[in-house]
Amino acid sequence: NAMLRRFLDTFGFEYEFISATEFYKSGAFDTVLLRAAERYDEIMAVMLKSLREERQQSYSCFLPIHPETGRVLYVPIKHVDARAGTITFDDETGREWTLPVTGGQVKLQWKPDFGARWAALDVDFEMYGKDHSTNTPIYDRICEILGGRKPEHFTYELFLDENGEKISKSKGNGLTIDEWLTYASTESLSYFMFQKPKTAKRMHFDVIPRAVDEYHQQLRAYPTQTVEQQVSNPVWHIHAGNPPASDMVVPFSMLLNLASVAGAKDAAGLWGFIKRYAPEASPEANPQLDQAAGFAVRYFRDFVAPKRVFRLPDDRERAAMQDLVARLRVWDGGLDAEALQSLVFAVGKEHGFEPLRDWFKALYEVLLGASEGPRFGGFIALYGLEESVALIETGLNGDLVA
Repeated sequence: NAMLRRFLDTFGFEYEFISATEFYKSGAFDTVLLRAAERYDEIMAVMLKSLREERQQSYSCFLPIHPETGRVLYVPIKHVDARAGTITFDDETGREWTLPVTGGQVKLQWKPDFGARWAALDVDFEMYGKDHSTNTPIYDRICEILGGRKPEHFTYELFLDENGEKISKSKGNGLTIDEWLTYASTESLSYFMFQKPKTAKRMHFDVIPRAVDEYHQQLRAYPTQTVEQQVSNPVWHIHAGNPPASDMVVPFSMLLNLASVAGAKDAAGLWGFIKRYAPEASPEANPQLDQAAGFAVRYFRDFVAPKRVFRLPDDRERAAMQDLVARLRVWDGGLDAEALQSLVFAVGKEHGFEPLRDWFKALYEVLLGASEGPRFGGFIALYGLEESVALIETGLNGDLVA
């Protein structure tokens, strides 16, 4: 319960928290429980259809709570007195008891409980995972039997790990909310969750950077969109129709690559590079960027650094990188990311890389220890000309491999 409430508070939900135990004990559920006693046969007819023959012999929608031990008993019910609102049963020792269904002295089995809650609380919308979908007709019918109106449903698909396998607690192959929020904002997780809820999605640490950058791309697009486009934009829904402006002048993926080469231990270690690239930016004026910089350092340390594998360039790659160093040494075009990207592009083309992505892949593998990375011109603009030259020379010397 505490974890659920912390989640609701973190994401700004307005809610009234109701403990199921207190709901039974307080008498708030009594009217529906008495109705369940009155309509016991109808409920049982629904439930027995869904059970194996062996289970049918002992099943009851009511679970008595032993008056002496407080244990929930899974025992056959001998008699239901609808008029008195009581049930009669034998406990494990054979002793017969008669208890009222009210006042928290019984519980409902979980499937009838689902429908009973809808009826008692007048629930008009319920969303749940695909694993519940086969039971939806049961929940709905029991809700109706108990005098309620079945709610509108929304069933979302389950999540998969990076290998496309179902996430399970026993395997420990999932990604928790707390883990996501260690490396990215609540809004990035809301954005990820909003996308294609009826499609099974891979949810693992590698999806976090893309979710962060796509969320900010949508924020930047929002002001220029038509009203129709805005209400189709995920950020309109995430922020209840009033999304903030994005102050991310540097993408999260670029911050990760900057963290890779800057040796920063916190956000402050990246800000020297950021301010040179975007002089008007500051932690105070760009709080989203400042937060993302801290997340990037943490994410790099925990996930990128352990997986980096550097290599030496082959002869053609070495010649191209030496050419790039020579051109950067005499570059007078400032820190224009697009112009620098064109320069890097031209070097690769002149050295016969086909397709050109092989050239960029070589840069990433030799200099960043990864098979993919940022637009390299933007990286040079952010990291700096002199620093980029020094990095390339370090890669050519083999020091990164060592």
